Amino acid sequence: MIFHNLHIRCSLLLLIFLSAHSLWARTWTVCPSCENSSLKETIKSADAHDTLLILKGTYREFDILIDKPLLIKGVNYPIIDGEKKGEILRVQADNVTLDGLFIINVGVSYTKDNAAIRVVRSKHFLIQNMVLEQLFFGIYLEKSSLGKVYHNRIIGEAVDEYNSGNGIQLWYSTDIEVRKNHVQGTRDGIYLEFSDNINITENVSMDNLRYGLHFMFSNHDTYTHNIFENNGAGVAVMFSKFITMKNNTFHKNWGTAAYGMLLKEINDAEIIGNVFKENTIGINIEGSNRIHYIGNDFIGNGWAIRVIGACYTNRFKGNNFLYNSFDISYNSKLNDNVFEGNFWSSYTGYDLDKDGIGDVPYRPVKLFSYVVNRTPETIVLLRSLFMDIIDFSERVSPVFTPDNLMDAQPLMKIRS
Repeated sequence: MIFHNLHIRCSLLLLIFLSAHSLWARTWTVCPSCENSSLKETIKSADAHDTLLILKGTYREFDILIDKPLLIKGVNYPIIDGEKKGEILRVQADNVTLDGLFIINVGVSYTKDNAAIRVVRSKHFLIQNMVLEQLFFGIYLEKSSLGKVYHNRIIGEAVDEYNSGNGIQLWYSTDIEVRKNHVQGTRDGIYLEFSDNINITENVSMDNLRYGLHFMFSNHDTYTHNIFENNGAGVAVMFSKFITMKNNTFHKNWGTAAYGMLLKEINDAEIIGNVFKENTIGINIEGSNRIHYIGNDFIGNGWAIRVIGACYTNRFKGNNFLYNSFDISYNSKLNDNVFEGNFWSSYTGYDLDKDGIGDVPYRPVKLFSYVVNRTPETIVLLRSLFMDIIDFSERVSPVFTPDNLMDAQPLMKIRS
């Protein structure tokens, strides 16, 4: 009974303390003509858990340090102009919210990764409704966790990789949600390195110099319902495992070495329900194993899937291969992967028992794709009669392509 009463008293004291603390929290108004005209100085004056309302105007400041829990909210998108002098906002505290600011003119540096917003060793942060332009790096999360980057617009002017940064970068960060952002004109739209349990959802990443999304040494991450369009390459996933990739669109990632998705040294992943349309290469795969490719659409690509190097125990099921120049490209006669129940627009077999499955197995690897891999100049012979003849002969009696790479149950109709 004594301990029970003590517990009740402690709970009451805690509630009283929290209520009093909320009453103490103060709202500061910042505007060019106000007593508080400097964002940097007002942050220094504020106490933990205060709110700063930044009214419309232009604030020429940089190296602004946020070292306490604060809500900083812009009204009608005030402009924070760093005048290209360095980094602009640096968060080094838990429970910080940044909302509705227009940040421009990050300083470009060849020795420092200056960012419009950098979050360092912080938790439970929220960055939302921000507009970032004329930037080097956009939002840079460093050794931070349990935060959210939501509904921001990040527009770069990247021309060369060496003097441009990434739109959203996560480094040694965990348990972050990156959602509904628009990233354009940066080096990599979204970049992850040594970052686990990241959820990347409903973003648009387009017109970036290198990749729309780039993973390095990051595990147990998910990206779904994103659009990657007209980037140097859509997505690169490298040296990672347990990645889930669902319902994304990879569109018009064109170029001599461009692809919708690059997989390099990836294991135990899922690629489900994605659309790869009008890319030079839909998926370029190297050294990646135990991956399930299920229910994807490959439409009008140069190569739908190009397999380079050792790739084992992968499964391709229920995919649509529609009007690609090459559906599958292999550089080896060995095959340890399973193809079953896919639709191939170039399949010419029949279905006498009307069960929706072709009665004749389909061999998707053309000899010509094997030739083009070794001598790219021969692409000029694509769709020539001579190539059709040697492709037919290879299907009848495989010599250069894997003789066991076939879909024994090709679908007669497009999987809907």
